[in-house]
Amino acid sequence: MSTFIQLHLLTAYAPSNLNRDDLGRPKTAKMGNSNRLRISSQSLKRAWRTSEYFYQSLSDNIGIRSRRFARELVYKPMVEQGIVDKIAKESAIKIAEQFGKLKKEKTPKDPLDNLDIEQLVHISNDEQRAIAQLVEQLINEKRVPTDDEVKLLRKQNSSIDIALFGRMLADSPSFSVEAACQVSHALGVSSVTIEDDFFTAVDDLNNKDVDAGSAHLGERAFASALFYTYICISRDLLLENLNGDEALVEKTLKALTESATKVAPLGLQNSFASRAYTSYLLIEKGTQQPRSLAVAYFKAICSEDLVNDAITRLEQQLDKFDKVYGQCADSRYVLNTETGTGTLTDALDFVVQK
Repeated sequence: MSTFIQLHLLTAYAPSNLNRDDLGRPKTAKMGNSNRLRISSQSLKRAWRTSEYFYQSLSDNIGIRSRRFARELVYKPMVEQGIVDKIAKESAIKIAEQFGKLKKEKTPKDPLDNLDIEQLVHISNDEQRAIAQLVEQLINEKRVPTDDEVKLLRKQNSSIDIALFGRMLADSPSFSVEAACQVSHALGVSSVTIEDDFFTAVDDLNNKDVDAGSAHLGERAFASALFYTYICISRDLLLENLNGDEALVEKTLKALTESATKVAPLGLQNSFASRAYTSYLLIEKGTQQPRSLAVAYFKAICSEDLVNDAITRLEQQLDKFDKVYGQCADSRYVLNTETGTGTLTDALDFVVQK
């Protein structure tokens, strides 16, 4: 049986626009009979995996996600070392094709655009090292790589972001990695009204006797919510994805948990300073089938004590599932800033204990 780690978080954000839709407005979702504010799981995962909590202890085990890696890791280093443009481009193309289909634009804006692949690909740190070693050899020998040399995909993986969030390679499925971590979209527990902020900017050098008007007019949408976020991690799959490195698994679990409780997406941070710590964290561990507690919020909360009422709803839903299905976890840890229960240090210790 697999061991699952489940994180349930309640995080409050003041008026902000953390994650925008195609019109620049805060993302929403219909839940129950009302609209809720939403932060996409993609936005959350990027904020976490690029946070200082990952890089402080895991900088040697973080991959890159890019379409432009061939121009940056192959073409530019070769040209900078005096390799002729034709050899550098052919080398970049041959290496890029191992990771995805090349873009084929008849009239590219940049001549190097055709060295890029069509879709983002996650490249592990092991693969980055292999690319760097090959490029160094090609520079020394002033040549294009052979077909065997460009087989740079690696099944062995020590990149924690790939181990957590997976990798899909349609053309090379044997090198795909199943994600060990599933992340929900964060959803507001109450109904939402999106408001608009109309603002102006004044030119400091205006001559007020002649021109007292604004130099710029703008509008930004914003909203506020207490978000419920659910994270489910297969500890066994994470260990498998990281080649059985238990120490790396523990570092990864701690970095993910601390990031999830402290790190916000970067959307319009300079305009709203929308940084927040989680008010409530429930960690569950066990071999039981995982389940979200989002059903607690299908009826929107409307109260003056939103945080405490949301915590009560979540804990009541927890008890309901336990009563009907039996104990849904072997062990639990609660961090509650409203009551002063628990500490982050103890939560991080708990999340890595077997």
